[in-house]
Order: sequence, then structure tokens, then C-alpha cells
Amino acid sequence: MTALRRALSWFPVLLRRRAHTCLTSLATCRLLHKPPRAVGAACPSQLRAFTLSACRSRDNTDDFRGSGVHEEEGEEEEEEEETDFIDDSEVEELFRLHAPAQQHRVFVVHPDVKWGSRKQHLTTAELMMAEAVGLVNTLDSWRVVDQLILSTKTPEKKKIFGKGNFQTLTDKIRQTAGITAVFVNVERLSPSSEREFEEAWGVKVFDRYSVVLHIFRCNARTKEAKLQISLAEIPLLRSRLKNEMSNLDQQGGGSRYIGGSGETLMEVQQRLLREREMKIRSALEKLRRKRSLLRSQRRHKEFPTVSVLGYTNCGKTTLIKALTGDVGLQPRNQLFATLDVTVHAGQLPSHMTVLYVDTIGFLSQLPHRLIDSFSATLEDIKHSDLLVHVRDISHPETVNQKVNVLRVLKNMEIPDRLMSSMIEVHNKTDLVDNYQPSEPDALPISALEQRGLDRLRTAVEEAIVTSTGKRVLELSVDLSSPQLSWLYKEAAVQEVQVNADEGSAVVKVIISAAAHGRYRKLFAGR
Repeated sequence: MTALRRALSWFPVLLRRRAHTCLTSLATCRLLHKPPRAVGAACPSQLRAFTLSACRSRDNTDDFRGSGVHEEEGEEEEEEEETDFIDDSEVEELFRLHAPAQQHRVFVVHPDVKWGSRKQHLTTAELMMAEAVGLVNTLDSWRVVDQLILSTKTPEKKKIFGKGNFQTLTDKIRQTAGITAVFVNVERLSPSSEREFEEAWGVKVFDRYSVVLHIFRCNARTKEAKLQISLAEIPLLRSRLKNEMSNLDQQGGGSRYIGGSGETLMEVQQRLLREREMKIRSALEKLRRKRSLLRSQRRHKEFPTVSVLGYTNCGKTTLIKALTGDVGLQPRNQLFATLDVTVHAGQLPSHMTVLYVDTIGFLSQLPHRLIDSFSATLEDIKHSDLLVHVRDISHPETVNQKVNVLRVLKNMEIPDRLMSSMIEVHNKTDLVDNYQPSEPDALPISALEQRGLDRLRTAVEEAIVTSTGKRVLELSVDLSSPQLSWLYKEAAVQEVQVNADEGSAVVKVIISAAAHGRYRKLFAGR
């Protein structure tokens, strides 16, 4: 009732028309800014920050200038003149205020599904637990204090576990000193399950969705990544809103109307969330258009694009650094170290220049909504000339990881031409004793030790020539004309046989149909 009295004290002010929406949000925030009945750590400060930020944006007309696109070629795009919905400072504040706790001592529980559609057939409960622990350990100052694999026959129910196992788990958590959070290793907890667990255990509860989002947050550098994370956080905010409104309804406060607006607290918060989502999606759409412009510029220059993808921490960045010699790349042995698409130029054996695109890593049981939030980043994969799938062949779950990557690519509706021409690379062979290829078409390499890279470059070149329609031609050129210098600029010159007596040469080139057409037009009759 104290929270309700606080909210009611704002009602006279809420009637002021200009500030109606903002102050309504403040009243709602005050109402929501209280500890849950059993979980002090679950206070929705995120909602408070969210609504305050939403209010300020209503009168904000600053330009949204950041592209969030990291291009190694130094291409520059024109700044948009139109006003955007979200400015730089608001994105930064939204991102900062939604930050997770600096420290957590985490109890990890993995539900081992015994049968049914949710049973995992290509992995084991122990390996899935190891990955869950790895996710927690990726976060600085988060530490796993205990872990438990618990069987379940009813993963779809609110408590996930049967009555006996749930009581066993609850006793175990309560008996373990110093726990500040529980990580339930499932894709996504429903709002009712999250509320049930927090009330039973008295600590904050995370699922894979929220933990992965925290990792993304720690590694986000560009505005685009931060906006995509903010978009992915909206389902979490909706879940927390439902939980808080459920608590307030039991006190008679959740269904109260705000001033004369005719809106309940729940409706106000839902509207603010919808408005925030629309603004973020609008900003991301502008960034998507800028990305499309950059792709058009690359196509105009006829640079083939190779997207390097794979499960998180499989060695994609290390491989691109080895292929391009880009000293600016600093690979990290960390999950989701790459969130922003970066493009790096490299040369193939024929001297053809290609652009290697470093992409975000994939993960098993990654919620589709989270993938959708990063669609602007992943869209570059669809527009590539070639895909290179990197696998950590030393990982005990390498087969399951491949299945998960292919499933995500299928859900993304990657064109069949790219899927059929995709090159599979078995990386980290230096960590496998007496490695023997298990798949005949896969290329074994060690990106760290730079073994097998020549064969990979040759395979990439052959695939690029096929996918882009480039041709290998022998052209006769007059050495007194600019023909040869033009070919060096516009094509990949492989070999030059000079006939000094005639002042001519035969040049072997790899050239696109468009460039060949320009060549014939420029040097017709020579």
C-alpha cells in the first residue's frame, strides 16, 4: 500500500497535458520500484530506467548519426539528414542503466530431459552443463559456486521438475551459502516460472536468453550492437512487467487507472514498451539501409565477399587474421567475442582481392527472438558470394555444434546456392592427436599455427570464380597502351608472357563479365 500511496501522490501532476506520458511513467516507476515479496534482487530498476529514457525521447530531435558499421576498407557513407528517433546519448543511457549486477555467485542447474521432443540426442547432460558453466564464467566477476544436473519428465510445466526433484533442488540452493543467482539452463523461462522460482529460492533467476544477453552487453562496442541488445531485452522487460503486475494485483494496485487517462498501470507500461520497440526498430532499419549501401559499393568495385561463420569460439577471427595478415585483429579465447560485423581484405593465389566478413558466433538453444534482434548484422551472410563454415574439431560437441549452425542458417533462409557451395573447415587440428578427417570434403587446418591455409585459399578461389561468374581468359595486349595497367587495376592478373620483339604480351587474367565488357569497349580494335 505504501507504493500505491506514492503513485497516488503524483495524480494531480499527471493531469498536466504536456507532461502526461512522462509523469505517468514516473508514477508507474515509483509504484514498481519496490523489492518483490521474496526476492530483493529482482527489483525492476530496468523498467524505471526504461520509462525515464522513453519520456526524454519524446521531445528529443537530435540527429541519430552513428552507423554502427565497422568497415576495414575505409569506405565512408553520407550522413543522413533526416532526424532519427533515438540519439547517441539516449542509446548510451539506456544501455548503461540496464546493465546487470557487477557480481554474482551463481548456482547452475541443468534440466536433463529424459524423453519427448525436447530431449537432446546429439549431446549429453554433462556437456550441456559444461557449456552453461562456460557461459557464466565468460562474465567478469560472475562465479559458479555449485552445479546440479536434475532429471525431468515434464520440462513444459511451470516448475519444470517434478515435485520431489523441485524440493531437492530448493533444499540444495538454500543450503549453499552465498548464492546470489540461479541459472536454469533452458532456452527461455516463462514469466510465471521465473516468478515461481524467485519466490521459492529468494534470489535472481536467469535463463540462457538472459545470460547470453549479459555476455552480448559486455562485448558490445558499436551503437548498432547496443541497439540490437536493447531490442532483444524487451521480452525480458515484458516478463518482469508481468511479474510485477501480478504482485501488485494481489495488493489491488495493478488494475488501478492513472489519473484521467483511462489506462491502467499495466497498459501504460505496455504502451511504453511498444513505443520503445518501434523506435529501436526504426533506428536499426536506418542502419540496415546504410549496410545495404556499403554492400552496393563493394559490389560496384566487384570485390567478392566471403562470410566466415561458425559456433562461438571456433576460431573465426583467428582464421581471418591468418588469411589476411590484419594485425589489427585481436582474437580472444572467449564466447561471443565478436558481435559487430567487420570486413577484412585478403588476397587469393591469383592475386584476386576478396573481403572476409567476420560474423557473430552461433550457440545451441539460442532463442529465435534473440537471433531476430541481430538480423541486421546477420543479413550480410545472405548477400555473400561464399560461406566458410569453421568448426572447432577438437571440441567434444563438434557434431552437435555443426547441427546447430546449420539449423540457424536454415531458419535464416540462406539461399540454396550459398548452402550448396559452402566450404567446411576443420579448425584446431593441432589440438587433436593423430587427426583423421571424418568428412572427405572438409579442409583440415590450424589457423593458430597457419597450417592448411594454402589449400583453403585455393578452394576459396575456385568457389569464388564459380559463384561470381568470373572467367579465366588470356588476352593479347599492346605494351605501349594502358591495357596492361588497366587489367592490373580491374582484374586479377595471374601471368604475363612478354613478346619483346613485337612489343606485346599475353596476359592470363581472372575477370568478371562486366569488367571484360568494359575492357573490350575501351580497347576495341587493339
